[in-house]
Amino acid sequence: MYKKYIWCIVILLIIIVAGATGYWFIGGGHFSYFDCLYMTIITITTIGYSEIVDISGSVLGRTFTIFVALSGIGVLAYMLTSITATIVEGELTKSFRRRRMERIAKKARGHYIVCGMGWAGLHIINELQDTKRAHVIVDISKSKVDKTLETMPKEIFIEGDATDNDTLIKAGIEKASGLFAVTGDDTQNVVICLTAKQLNRSLRVVAQCNEMKNIDKMNRAGADAVVSPGYISGMRMASEMIRPTAVNFLDKMLRGRDENLRVEEVGISSYLVGKALSSIDLKKYPHTLLLAVKEGDKWVYNPPRDGYVIEPGNKLIIMTTPEEREDLEKNVEDSNENNSEQR
Repeated sequence: MYKKYIWCIVILLIIIVAGATGYWFIGGGHFSYFDCLYMTIITITTIGYSEIVDISGSVLGRTFTIFVALSGIGVLAYMLTSITATIVEGELTKSFRRRRMERIAKKARGHYIVCGMGWAGLHIINELQDTKRAHVIVDISKSKVDKTLETMPKEIFIEGDATDNDTLIKAGIEKASGLFAVTGDDTQNVVICLTAKQLNRSLRVVAQCNEMKNIDKMNRAGADAVVSPGYISGMRMASEMIRPTAVNFLDKMLRGRDENLRVEEVGISSYLVGKALSSIDLKKYPHTLLLAVKEGDKWVYNPPRDGYVIEPGNKLIIMTTPEEREDLEKNVEDSNENNSEQR
């Protein structure tokens, strides 16, 4: 795209130099080269003050001026038109893309909203991508929006202030499952938590907190979980020292592109309440390992398949792949729907 601009500039410079040189010869060397250059510029730009080089009685001079005017004005007009078209086209493309992303975000259901495109936000987005979870990014910085869309063109991005109701509504907060407040500014994160909970009471909000003294404020503002980067990094460094093999295993599980294993939670359908855990045929999922069952505030680790009876509100904690997690969730939902149809 930029080659045509380079060629236009080169051709225009050639015309200017040729014009100035031509006027110098036509004037018989009686005019300075700067005067001849000035004569060429005012001819090409159609300013046309007075003739610095007197060509009133010269057929050659006027013919040469016609050539300089037509060629120079043509090249200059083409270059300016191309630049204008590129700018307008780029702005229109961005406008259409922005509106398309807003339409997609408003139609989204059960997605996650990531407010803030810093380092924490980037890692969150990568994890949501790896685990195939729908999400929308919100950031007020236009440069961050453009930079992110260059590297991740399929992302849904809303440009705006995440503390503003209208911005979060554009991101589909009313139908979202969760929101991450990770702007890097504790004050903004507090306001985002408060705004998000006002718009959607059932929304799960996870906030980043840089100062430990602000954790209580974020909890009061509606954050369901608050994460301190300093605390997490300290725990990680301690783990690297005292349990390096376990940390290596977790790193391979989380970062390995081939295995792509995650520890996930899956809700159990009400249709299965009262049945044995074995009624959920986990043998169909070769990459899924049942770790525990959550009973309210209690945990049952490595529960027996036949001896454990499913109770209302139970959740399975499993190690699995994104594909098998989706399939397991779908089967549980299908079981519930099939049961309703039979009734």
